[in-house]
Amino acid sequence: MALTPEDVVNKRFQPTKFREGYDQDEVDDFLDEVVAELRRLNQENDELRQRLSSGDAAPAAQAAPASAPVASAPAPASAPAPASAPEAAEPEPVVEPEPVAAPAAVASAPAYAAPAVSDTDDETTSTNSLLQLARRLHEEHVREGIDKRDALIAEGHATAARLVSEGEAKQREVVAEAETKSRDIVGAAETQQREILDRLNTERSSVERRIDDLRSFERDYRAKLKSYIEGQLHELDGDGTGEAARPTPASAQGFGSN
Repeated sequence: MALTPEDVVNKRFQPTKFREGYDQDEVDDFLDEVVAELRRLNQENDELRQRLSSGDAAPAAQAAPASAPVASAPAPASAPAPASAPEAAEPEPVVEPEPVAAPAAVASAPAYAAPAVSDTDDETTSTNSLLQLARRLHEEHVREGIDKRDALIAEGHATAARLVSEGEAKQREVVAEAETKSRDIVGAAETQQREILDRLNTERSSVERRIDDLRSFERDYRAKLKSYIEGQLHELDGDGTGEAARPTPASAQGFGSN
């Protein structure tokens, strides 16, 4: 397939997904096509140069015998110069410009070879243009790859900065939420502690009152029991006047009334 400059201009490579630049295999294949085409063009140029050199050698070989009579024609005219004037006038008709046809053939050779030279120049120009185009295309691809790399790096830095800022904001939110929950838990614990302390204080007050009541009952019971025992002792010591004079036991006098 012949490679044209339009093919080089219109060639587009697929960008890679996981690395910068273009697909290496695709670029290598395209460069192989460019190299093959350039080698073909160079070979054609060499063949044209060989044909041109062989074409120049053939007209030169044909022009050599025709130019010999032209060179030898002036010799007879100059040889009889010392002779008399009537003898010198005779050789003038012998010299004729007929062999000049050979130089015409020589002159026609450049006209025939001129298109070959122009074609060679065109091929050389097209080859140079193709090389310059390929070089410019390569530079454009390299520049596009560098721009793409810089864009990806900038995008990566921006994404990293955005993620870091979002992480810091999330961290601040979590810390604030944790502090709020901690304060709520501490407040609830303190409230519950106060309630428990108040309840314990109330129960302690109730128990203390109950203890005081029991102590009062104990004192009254001891006093009544003591008086009962003393009465019994007095009864035993005295003469005793009967059952009517006997005092009532302490248990019968309202024990546990409180």
